[in-house]
Amino acid sequence: MSNTAVKSRDLVTTRIASPSKYKVIFLNDDFTPVDFVIALLMSIFKHDANSATNITVQIHNEGAGVAGIYTFEIAEQKALDATLVARNNGHPLAIKVEEE
Repeated sequence: MSNTAVKSRDLVTTRIASPSKYKVIFLNDDFTPVDFVIALLMSIFKHDANSATNITVQIHNEGAGVAGIYTFEIAEQKALDATLVARNNGHPLAIKVEEE
């Protein structure tokens, strides 16, 4: 009988990439009231009043503004929630999700 011992030292390195981030972008329109956009940013995207106002001014001046940056599933859900609230209140606010 043989007394041979076999030692194996295989190191496996696993790299897990961070998930991609996605921007939720509000687009400017001439119909959705500023106060409504500010309230939406505060309620769904958890901005404070100052931050929500700054984003709303950016949306108005530049045509679009980033409401938040999230993983895809969260960005998509927040965009859907905000769109639903806007439609239920009769506003045509357009929201898109795009990769950062």
